[in-house]
Amino acid sequence: IFCLTLSHTEADGTVRTGLQGLAVYIKPDFQGLTVKRFLEILLDAMSQLFFSLSVSMGIMITYGSYVKNEVNLNKATNQIEIFDTVVALLAGFLVIPIVYAFSGEAGLTANGPGLMFVSLPKVFSAMGKAGTFVGILFFVTAIFATLSSCISVLESIVANCMEIFHTGRKKTVSVLSVVYLAASAIIALGYSIFYVEVELPNGSTGQLLDIMDYISNSVMMPFIALLSTILIGWVMTP
Repeated sequence: IFCLTLSHTEADGTVRTGLQGLAVYIKPDFQGLTVKRFLEILLDAMSQLFFSLSVSMGIMITYGSYVKNEVNLNKATNQIEIFDTVVALLAGFLVIPIVYAFSGEAGLTANGPGLMFVSLPKVFSAMGKAGTFVGILFFVTAIFATLSSCISVLESIVANCMEIFHTGRKKTVSVLSVVYLAASAIIALGYSIFYVEVELPNGSTGQLLDIMDYISNSVMMPFIALLSTILIGWVMTP
């Protein structure tokens, strides 16, 4: 509600509001849409879906193996899908209106790290004292979202390694955490020491994080999902 009621006046007198940003968010824009661009958007949407629902990472299989036998997995899966979609829509209601109000459509062209660490901080700064509170709240929630994602990804690998190498949980977590932190540090340094610019198939220019994200979400996850479907449906059978 707070984001939708925001308004910002540019130096030239142009006024943009959160409600106008909401219209940009929910109203489809087919102008200039080609088959190639549609397929790129479809792939991006599929990538987001795979990542958001933890498909093809073994996470849901790992977590599913921990629940009690009386739990209805189909019902649980439906609840996850519904709540995940609702949270995603709410995130859009939060982010898109305030970015549009303070940065216009140009601010919406940024994606991923650019949107989160460049466009949004500018928005929070332009909001004055209220922006300090909203910015802190936003990044605190982002920290918890990141932490939960890190735990779920690590748990999937830990569970597999414990089963394959017959090692204890504490030792396995300790070793994999070191590897995890080292790999994360290299990716984080992709914006400084290891900075590169590579044009990705979707037309965007990416650094290390964007490259890994694209390979993971747009290539590996769909491919592994297909193989998993064949394995479970026809080889192992339900």
